[in-house]
Amino acid sequence: NQKRKVLCIEDEQFIGELYTRALTKSNYEITVVASGKEGLEKARSNTYDIILLDLMVPDLLGVDVLSDLRQSMPNLRAKVIVTTNLEQGKPAREKAEQQADGYIIKAEVTPRQLVEYLDTLKI
Repeated sequence: NQKRKVLCIEDEQFIGELYTRALTKSNYEITVVASGKEGLEKARSNTYDIILLDLMVPDLLGVDVLSDLRQSMPNLRAKVIVTTNLEQGKPAREKAEQQADGYIIKAEVTPRQLVEYLDTLKI
């Protein structure tokens, strides 16, 4: 059974570690990067199945990473799941939700629930 590859663009080290532990235990291969630019660069390799994208990361906001990917890579194979703790203003949230394949409020989802959610994605 092929491991699903996850790119986690998350600048909070603690959350990155929690996700890494939970996903690794559940047979996912996870790469964590802490900046938007680095995340965009890695995402462009088009080798990931899932991208967990925090909206508030340094150098390039998550919505900008998402817009760039959608415009420059129409055949991106990864499912992009936005992860955030910020209650965005409605327009920003709606824009992110329209372009993403899923939307998670980090404070409301345990790492275990995250894994269960990712397990349901059709890739």
